[in-house]
Amino acid sequence: MAQRGAAWPLTVAEAREVQEKLRARVITRDRIGRVRTVAGIDIGYEGDNRLARAAAVVLAFPSLELVEEAVVRVPVKFPYVPGYLSFREVPAALAVLAKLEHQPDLILCDGQGRAHPRRFGLACHLGVLLDIPAIGVAKSRLIGEPRGRLGRAKGAWVPLIDHDEVIGAVLRTRTGVKPLYVSVGHRVSLDTAIDYVRRCTPRYRLPETTRRAHRLASG
Repeated sequence: MAQRGAAWPLTVAEAREVQEKLRARVITRDRIGRVRTVAGIDIGYEGDNRLARAAAVVLAFPSLELVEEAVVRVPVKFPYVPGYLSFREVPAALAVLAKLEHQPDLILCDGQGRAHPRRFGLACHLGVLLDIPAIGVAKSRLIGEPRGRLGRAKGAWVPLIDHDEVIGAVLRTRTGVKPLYVSVGHRVSLDTAIDYVRRCTPRYRLPETTRRAHRLASG
């Protein structure tokens, strides 16, 4: 499913070639349609990190009530290498999404989108392979620097810049709490991505999609 018949990359050189090829397919404008459901995915590891435990939750939008959840375990085939996390996690994410009866209208990924050295993080990779709108919502910064001073109030944000290019946003989702790093994954503009992340974080720092998927993956 992921590579449509091609072998999944097993080396960094192969993975980089895939990134360079697929990043041209990332759509950074809104091609999203009506959003009735949002999904979150979290990947945990078992058995000395040889087995990935992938959890997915689908929530109704905008109520954020649970619609469906699923868990799968799949062997890990790619090592942990910074900048190539998607090659470790996407196979598990695809497997758990395939178990869902409800295909989500939007996926909020616990990771980077275009805020990535080659502009092709986890959210881009998953969004392009599935052709589903996706947003990267990372807890920490991979690259780039904030432009301007981020306010302390919930909802405040500033652009995230790398080499004079806006690659994402630093978004405060709870007053006085560490921000999140939001970036385009696929078929969503940055402004729209920020809006959806805000609307999916009514109470806590993390989006409800991420919180519930993490709880399921850790259970």
